[in-house]
Amino acid sequence: MPLDPLIARAHALWQDLAGAPVEFGRSAASVIVSPRSKLCPPSWCGVVVLDGAGIITAPTAEAAVQLRNVTAGVPPAALVQTDVLRAELPVAEVLGPAALAYLSSSDFRPMPTDRTVTRVPAGHSGLLALLAKAGQEDADASGLDEISSPAFAVLDGVEVVAAAGYRAWPGRTAHLSVLTVPEHRSRGLAKTVASAAVAHALDAGLMPQWRARPESSRRVAHALGFQEVGAQLSIRLDDGGG
Repeated sequence: MPLDPLIARAHALWQDLAGAPVEFGRSAASVIVSPRSKLCPPSWCGVVVLDGAGIITAPTAEAAVQLRNVTAGVPPAALVQTDVLRAELPVAEVLGPAALAYLSSSDFRPMPTDRTVTRVPAGHSGLLALLAKAGQEDADASGLDEISSPAFAVLDGVEVVAAAGYRAWPGRTAHLSVLTVPEHRSRGLAKTVASAAVAHALDAGLMPQWRARPESSRRVAHALGFQEVGAQLSIRLDDGGG
């Protein structure tokens, strides 16, 4: 059966990021050796599952053998559950899983608002202040300091209290970033600024991608019409993985 065009496009994105030829496997995830993989940090193993099919990159041949032995009889969708791999592999550290969601223009649900959304350039002093006020952990998770698009912000006076933008990824993908200062959360600001950033990406012919761990962030994506179709996980092995 042909893949949904949105999922096919997401497959192509992650196959490119894998750094070596690979196809998504359905009965078992495809495992390849790729020291240059962008599915994970250097010397880690990267797992991506989309629509029930998976790919895994390993930094060494030894790590690839370990992963193939463990994943051969496991449905790909189960591989992003951290306990599955921890039970069978010498896992030293795990990042994720993070949900992956994508959006087509026909599914987009723009967020109505009576708030003014101001467009500011990436690197604007107000964004830097927002990142500092949000705290290191939330700022790093948002990726707002890495956007290549303009930022779409809500201001309280002259202070930026929420902002969204995106970073250009391969395959004409727009990787969304959203951040709200703690005292202004739960007021719908994330939806407001994210809606403006998504509209900008779609107008440019890009595929919006939403990658998130917190349930609150996933709810924002769902409200805008994103389809959550898979997840990403990175693991560092004690032996054979760096």
